Amino acid sequence: MPSHAPDHSDPLARERAHLTASRAALRVMRADVEALDLRDVAANWVNAEALHHQVSERIKALADLADTPLFFGRLDYLHAPGAETAEGAEGERFYIGRRHVHDADGDPMVIDWRAPVSQPFYQASKKAPMDIGLRRRFGYTGGELTAYEDERLSDPTEDEQTSKLLQSEIERPRVGPMRDIVATIQPEQDEIVRQGIGGTICVQGAPGTGKTAVGLHRVAYLLYAHRERLARSGTLVIGPNRSFLHYIEQVLPALGELQVAQATVEDLVTRPSLGAVTRGTDSADAARIKGDARLAEVLRRALRSYVTRPTEPCVVVRGSRRWRVPAYELEEIVEELLTRDIRYGAAREALPRRIAHAVLVRMEQSGEAPDDRVQDAVARNPAVKAAVKAIWPPVDPAKLVLRLLSDADFLAEHADGVLDADEQKTVLWAKPGRGVKSAKWSPADLVLIDEAADLIERTSSLGHVVLDEAQDLSPMQYRAVGRRCSTGSATVLGDIAQGTTPWATASWEEALVHLGKEGAGIEELTQGFRVPREVIAYASRLLPAIAPGLSEATSIREAAGDFSVRAVDPADLDAAVIAACHEALAHEGSIGLIAADARIPALAQALEAAGLTHLTPGEETSAESRLTLVPATLAKGLEYDYVVLDEPAAVVDGEPDERTGLRRLYVALTRAVSGLTVVHGAPLPERLAT
Repeated sequence: MPSHAPDHSDPLARERAHLTASRAALRVMRADVEALDLRDVAANWVNAEALHHQVSERIKALADLADTPLFFGRLDYLHAPGAETAEGAEGERFYIGRRHVHDADGDPMVIDWRAPVSQPFYQASKKAPMDIGLRRRFGYTGGELTAYEDERLSDPTEDEQTSKLLQSEIERPRVGPMRDIVATIQPEQDEIVRQGIGGTICVQGAPGTGKTAVGLHRVAYLLYAHRERLARSGTLVIGPNRSFLHYIEQVLPALGELQVAQATVEDLVTRPSLGAVTRGTDSADAARIKGDARLAEVLRRALRSYVTRPTEPCVVVRGSRRWRVPAYELEEIVEELLTRDIRYGAAREALPRRIAHAVLVRMEQSGEAPDDRVQDAVARNPAVKAAVKAIWPPVDPAKLVLRLLSDADFLAEHADGVLDADEQKTVLWAKPGRGVKSAKWSPADLVLIDEAADLIERTSSLGHVVLDEAQDLSPMQYRAVGRRCSTGSATVLGDIAQGTTPWATASWEEALVHLGKEGAGIEELTQGFRVPREVIAYASRLLPAIAPGLSEATSIREAAGDFSVRAVDPADLDAAVIAACHEALAHEGSIGLIAADARIPALAQALEAAGLTHLTPGEETSAESRLTLVPATLAKGLEYDYVVLDEPAAVVDGEPDERTGLRRLYVALTRAVSGLTVVHGAPLPERLAT
């Protein structure tokens, strides 16, 4: 591409000049959009509103973020991409950045990282240079370009080397929400990011391997490659909780993508219009059984039980004629609809037309010539409507689930051979709600209502769904997510070793079956980029007990990181934890104090007494407030530059069983990016004590 920088002798000055010119061009691009006159463009107010919204989103996407580098790399091709590689053919230069920027003539000044021409920035190597003569990485301080580093990939005399700029970017301390990794994507990550939209992919990722970032960048890539298709069908990122969603919410906007919705599974299944909102909780056993895929069959049976076999004929009066459809023929129609196993609501809508068709057959046999309008009129006849209501009544999904969980006989009838007597007793409410709006619905109950609703009417499908921390979902939750991408694709992200629910999935193959994506590809990321070697090695001692089939993660970080395990007198535990927090705060970056949920109130008081202000998960860290007090149950998916872990034994004891407790501890141990201090008064779990 033509250079837009003055011909300075200093290469760094030339690159800075190109950055200045690129930022100016981006401002012009935004100004051009802002200057658009949309008056009288749209045919009606609806189209006008949609157009104004699109333009507004485009303006936001073209924002120049001062502290975010506009480009982070450069590729010098030996030959023009796509051209014949003839001797002497002129190469081209491309600056790789977060979004496309062009000059007044339309020539590119920055190429979007998702464009095919950008792929060698992530994939090229000395062994496979991909026609790249030079790959240049840029270093920034704030928004100022301060350094560059070159790799001459096609030069056989130059040895392959580790990028110092790449290493420093990976290890750079962070304050605030998660940021994009677009400048540091590794080849194995890039291969996942650029996989096509046609199929679902599951990523098993050890802590620090960047699986969440890979999933988000995959969404950004798919929106680039299939924008029109996904604009129609929609995209969704599903996370485990609100704190996690808040942590990741700035990644896609930083890449110029503003149209991706975010939600938790509970958000998806909550139905305020039905009065079905969470008001209660389940025991671990009840939640596990309600989350079992067998409940789908119980619900299907219960719903079909509302269909009543006809015993009376349907008599339709039209003018002076009476047309009679006998009970046996009505029963044949009902049986045929049941055999087809279509959704309850669709079958109910089809029934009046089937009855009307039977009437029309009789009309034709008598010499009449009815048309479609007559069939429609017959389908709306009061006698037909009455027959449909008696045979196939409307069913409210929340009321159906309410009846199942409240009526022991009704549950026993439809769970026969599916749930045993003890399981039925476990899921039944001890104090049944009087109605849908007063019932103490649990999160697992809402998933059952969602399943019932889909048995009645098909759930709308999105084009692509990203499901993060997927290992913690129950089979019924997988089904709920799968309904949201039944005609689309999904990116499933998780780590079996971090499964901390009683119903956590045992294998990705099993999870994908429940999701409705059987046969999807499974990729494993084991190379960590954020967690220090010593920390991941220490945490990996737990793997044989919590996930014996998984490979141990490694780390490419050159920095050793700070790691220590401190045994203290139980009476001095709080003071030792506070001291460790003071030490961590002496470093740059974010600090997480992670503890068992039961220990949070005591630690909050200790922090306050020590004059240390602290945040709660979901609150954004800043240069002035960098310490977050994190309950162990909310730590998943989060990361901090330095972590102080309070009393590992209490983290384990806070869970209903040892395996879940050790998995919770594994999560807590792997939240550290630069340093981890473990402080304990009670003995460590056996596998960490050796």
